[in-house]
Amino acid sequence: MDRIERIQEFLKTNPKDNFLRHALALEFIKIGNDADARQLFEQILTESPDYIGSYYHLAKLLERSGQTDAAIAWYEKGMQAAKAAKDQHAYNELQSAYEDLVY
Repeated sequence: MDRIERIQEFLKTNPKDNFLRHALALEFIKIGNDADARQLFEQILTESPDYIGSYYHLAKLLERSGQTDAAIAWYEKGMQAAKAAKDQHAYNELQSAYEDLVY
C-alpha cells in the first residue's frame, strides 16, 4: 500500500484530521495532482483557519501555477493567522515568501 492509500485509510476513521489531510495534500503535490492538493488545503483552512502550515503550501502551489493574486491573498491570510497564534516562525516564513513574490 502506498503512502496516499495509507493516509486515505486513516482518514476513513478520522476524516477531519488536519494533520492527515495536510499530509495527503503534500503527497498529491509530489505526484503532480495540484487540483486535489488545493482542494484539501482550502478545506483545511476553511474549517480550521488556525492550521497555519497549510497557508504556506497552498500559496506556494498557487504561485507555481501562476495564480499570483490568489497566492498573495493566502500569504496575507496566513500571516494574519500566524500573528494571531503568536507563531513568529511561521509568520517569518510566510512573510519571506510573500515578499519574494510581491517585490
